[in-house]
Amino acid sequence: MINKAISRVEQDNLRQDKLTDFTAGDLVHVHVKIREGDKERVQIFKGTVIARSGRGVNESFTVRRVSHGVGVERVFPLNSPRIADLKVERSSHVRRAKLYYLRNLVGKKARLREKIV
Repeated sequence: MINKAISRVEQDNLRQDKLTDFTAGDLVHVHVKIREGDKERVQIFKGTVIARSGRGVNESFTVRRVSHGVGVERVFPLNSPRIADLKVERSSHVRRAKLYYLRNLVGKKARLREKIV
């Protein structure tokens, strides 16, 4: 009984418009709604997806980029209303689900092999 109620609430909170299908290793543009005072604008966070975790309402993904020589990672809930859009710029051939090893690599060593479709 409780499990049915919880699953019904989770179904109501799932994202209605599906985002583009993406996996770890993809270079993505995440369009995030930023609120400044009473105004709202869209900011693009461009980087490599290094992890996806969770299922259903709890699903999230981590995007990493290097900005001014400093690695920046951001975790986005997949079903968040703050995500306006997600575009995949390039897919890469990877053999792991979590690419945490990229944190220790810099420059050309951190490049991933592009997937030819």
